[in-house]
Amino acid sequence: MSVRAEQYDAEVISREELSPHLVRVVLHVPGFVSTGVPDEWVGLVVPGQFQSRYYTVRSYDASPGPGHTRLTLDIVVHATGLVTEWAARSEIVGETVTITAPKGSFEQPPGAQWLMLVGDLTALPAMARIASETTLPTRIWAEVPDVDELADYLPGSADVTWLAGHGDQLAATVEGLAWPEGEGYFWMAGESAQMRAIRKHLMRERRLPSHAYDVMGYWRSSVGRQPRKVDPGPIYRAGKAAGLTDEQIWQNYDEAADT
Repeated sequence: MSVRAEQYDAEVISREELSPHLVRVVLHVPGFVSTGVPDEWVGLVVPGQFQSRYYTVRSYDASPGPGHTRLTLDIVVHATGLVTEWAARSEIVGETVTITAPKGSFEQPPGAQWLMLVGDLTALPAMARIASETTLPTRIWAEVPDVDELADYLPGSADVTWLAGHGDQLAATVEGLAWPEGEGYFWMAGESAQMRAIRKHLMRERRLPSHAYDVMGYWRSSVGRQPRKVDPGPIYRAGKAAGLTDEQIWQNYDEAADT
């Protein structure tokens, strides 16, 4: 028996271009309950699609009323992609999307005395929220395509080092870090191959215990973000109109892609 993840219908109430690479979308999500974990993420399914893409909850606000939450997602936009093409449209305000239940992994040790955050453009929302909610002295290394356009994005409470690039310098950057004394917590996210190299470094060279760090691959450069041979939108809409299940729609999509 399959178990479907909990889902919420959400209305887009605002859209703002923070930079050419980052779009902020604010959602009204009745019934949403945050985990309280500062790097929590949700699955997002946009109109005309049935595949989810995962995004960090930059912030949330439960003040609109009991059971009603405003959720802010900062979406990295690319040349192509399911959510990119949707978020690039200025007319999305008022549309309904689907949000899955949140999950998070950030868990600093109780005795941590400092915090180090490292990431690329995709990790910015999580690093911004973590830095804004922690009381620990925090250092951040952020690698982004254009430093000037995002220089004010991260909280002023953190000591930030900006790197110009596309995430391929992160492993070398971490290997050259001067580490603070005492017990702390290291959090990092970005391209998967870079993250694998960092995990090895932390385990073999730094010999950090597993509870002292969290390193996550947010995307894979080997796969890239290529346009799909078949647009899933029409297949999804036709399948739903015919009363098909998601599994049956997936099968129709796979058959169309193969031919």
